[in-house]
Amino acid sequence: MRRMLEVAAAAGSSAAAAAANGAVDWWRDVNESPVWQDRIFHVLAALYGFVSAIALVQLIRIECRVPEYGWTTQKVFHFLNFLVNGVRSIVFVLRRNVQLIHPEIIQHVLLDMPGLAFFTTYALLVLFWAEIYYQARAMSTDGLRPTFYWINAVIYAIQIILWMVLWWKPVRVMIILSKMFFAGVSLFAAFGFLLYGGRLFLMLQRFPVESKGRRKKLQEVGYVTTICFTCFLIRCVMMCLNAFDKAADLDVLNHPILNFFYYLLVEILPSALVLFILRKLPPKRGITQYHPIH
Repeated sequence: MRRMLEVAAAAGSSAAAAAANGAVDWWRDVNESPVWQDRIFHVLAALYGFVSAIALVQLIRIECRVPEYGWTTQKVFHFLNFLVNGVRSIVFVLRRNVQLIHPEIIQHVLLDMPGLAFFTTYALLVLFWAEIYYQARAMSTDGLRPTFYWINAVIYAIQIILWMVLWWKPVRVMIILSKMFFAGVSLFAAFGFLLYGGRLFLMLQRFPVESKGRRKKLQEVGYVTTICFTCFLIRCVMMCLNAFDKAADLDVLNHPILNFFYYLLVEILPSALVLFILRKLPPKRGITQYHPIH
């Protein structure tokens, strides 16, 4: 009887090991297959194109609804979503050609610049919430927009300097430094959403229960804050892994599965969900918090 149990246990262990080896082999086969690489990158391109089209349609709807207000924060937000997702779509359609571009620094720019633009797009949403919060508390908002512009200018300037140094001296330490800087930017964005999204959420909670639209606005701010905080935090963690672990490298062709889940979780799904949550069109008249970009 004991012998039979030992044989059964050994057979079970062998089956588990075979299953694990099969999963590893499948993962390796997909990663190393040019056909699967192209399929996954084209799926990503289609998803980005879909989100870009949604943002463009919503931008057109808003413009038709309130053409007299010029480039409002809401319009710029949707335009940047259209631009970022559209560029990502084109890059993934041409992903194999992008990998062949020389000098290599151009590859880094094409793969990283949309990520910086994604940061700017959602930092604009934080700015909008900060303005609402400060106005509701009768505080001056004069310094918010200049601060937003300065933060973005400094981030882009540092990234451009890192690219130029990497072009001049393409060593491993500079690649790590560039990726860690991007991780820091993502962490900064995550805490921006936590700070101003959390403040606005708590402020709305203190409004009278019978306030018109209170519940819907609470859900909107809560959902968007959670989604954006999570996506930027995941991006931060992945950038740290990407910097130090070659198995987590996102800038190569032979990691298509990792690329798929990374971009799905940190850009495609968050963008689609936020666009859906913020799909409501602005009212035609009686707008008090609807500000043009100057």
